[in-house]
Amino acid sequence: MARSGENIYFRKDNRWEGRYPVGRKKNGRLKYRSIYGKSYIEVKSALQILKDQLPPILDKRSKNVTFQQWSTQFLKIRDKQIKESTLASYSYKIDHYLLPHFSSTFLEHITAKEIQESLERWKDYGLSTSSIKVVMRLLSSMLNQAFKQGLITKNPCLTIQLPKEGRNKVGALSQKQQALLEKNVELDSNNNSRAVILALHTGLRIGEIAALKWADIDFEDSLIHVKSTFQRIMVPNTNHTKLHYGTVKSIASQRIIPLSNKVKKLLLRLKKQTTSDYVFSVNNKPCEPRVLTYHFQRMKEKSNLLDIHFHQLRHTFATRCLEAKADIASLSSLLGHSSTQMTLDIYADSMLEQRVWIISSMENLIKA
Repeated sequence: MARSGENIYFRKDNRWEGRYPVGRKKNGRLKYRSIYGKSYIEVKSALQILKDQLPPILDKRSKNVTFQQWSTQFLKIRDKQIKESTLASYSYKIDHYLLPHFSSTFLEHITAKEIQESLERWKDYGLSTSSIKVVMRLLSSMLNQAFKQGLITKNPCLTIQLPKEGRNKVGALSQKQQALLEKNVELDSNNNSRAVILALHTGLRIGEIAALKWADIDFEDSLIHVKSTFQRIMVPNTNHTKLHYGTVKSIASQRIIPLSNKVKKLLLRLKKQTTSDYVFSVNNKPCEPRVLTYHFQRMKEKSNLLDIHFHQLRHTFATRCLEAKADIASLSSLLGHSSTQMTLDIYADSMLEQRVWIISSMENLIKA
């Protein structure tokens, strides 16, 4: 027994089977998958959910699906698979970088040449090499998903030559600059400026500092448990932003950082002066990143360090660790990097002193 037009059938094994399209074969015919359930209602409900996630397959030619139509469908598919902040980032990049170039273009008409030309225009707009690579990864992911669902015959991104990214030197503060900055923070009357000290001595990102709760700090064992981040994200399809409190961006970012004596004393002092659940707060609510940035701006102006930004405090922490002969594996773990190679790529120039020592040691060994 079948329900006409719904592709739902009652099977001999007393189960219901529902079939739904997932793309097209090379001959243009629809390709189906099946799901099973104990009742017609169960299968029908499951089919509806699956169909809502599928792209519009209008006819035998996938050329009928424009990039704009697919981008809407792609975000629906990803909606329940990724974090809200990541979805907002995808939406922003699609709106600002991809739709202006491919909006009304049919998926099957997007060529490697057109993508390469768009890439060159992004360069002309001043988009950094790293940002271009992020946008290209998103575009490739979108077209790869379209390929899997039979909307295109190949992913044109696979032949694109990405621009090479030169290594930027890490802008860490000198020990003298760090001492001056810390001195001015200690003299400041606003406790939220103390976030600067925390960044310099733990390497925490600004969003991680903003989300830090007293419950995340183990004073007995002198440890910080990094679990969450607090950031301002774009609201999809608007020009507005909103605050988003969520988990840190990767498994590697969920880490444990030992407290130095200086930071432990600072945190104990701050804890006595607040009733908030958050280490840094405004009216007992978490102090959002741009407020922490405001206090950092005040401190850097007092210290006459006008050309630095907050993220350099994290770089400074890493550089001090390397100066203290920290091994790369431990430093990578402290920073929450996904691999030691990532740490090496970023801080290779900061390890010059260690390379000089290696050459000197080798020379002395040969002489001996």
